[in-house]
Amino acid sequence: MLFADRLPVHRKPVLLRLLRPADVEAFLAYRSDPEVARYQGWSTMDRAAASEFLEDMSGVDGLRPGEWIQLGIADAATGTLCGDVGIHCDEALERAEIGFSVARPFQGRGYASAAVSATLDLLQAVPSIRCVRGVTDARNGPSIRLLERLGFAKTGVQVADFKGERCAEYVYERAC
Repeated sequence: MLFADRLPVHRKPVLLRLLRPADVEAFLAYRSDPEVARYQGWSTMDRAAASEFLEDMSGVDGLRPGEWIQLGIADAATGTLCGDVGIHCDEALERAEIGFSVARPFQGRGYASAAVSATLDLLQAVPSIRCVRGVTDARNGPSIRLLERLGFAKTGVQVADFKGERCAEYVYERAC
């Protein structure tokens, strides 16, 4: 599936779009915030790595089976990057997993919900994808509430060692 003809997606208050090299300052700011990173699987990047990553993601034209891609969550009014949504599809493009990160000033204001909803619409346009999954730390109440509000059902609990801590992760799934 090509995204080029489907992005950007406007879903008030966000614009889901490709990441851009010019996003580096905003990207580094929220990706370096320990509170944003607390439940995330990614690691903080230095400027060079972030620039390289943003350059790669700016050229995403579709899903990359077996790999993660990231799309930018921008404030629709200003165009400022305020987060990102990750999408990972299996090799057969039958199952997708999503993850999302939002800068603290934009949390609790509907940005993540709008971005995840727009991402689900993109994934529903891929006929082979049957299920979308979200995995979240059991302590991450806002993410749990968001997934449930968007129609995901908890399908499992797994124990994980995450950033040096033993924790429980909830697995959520939603049919496409």
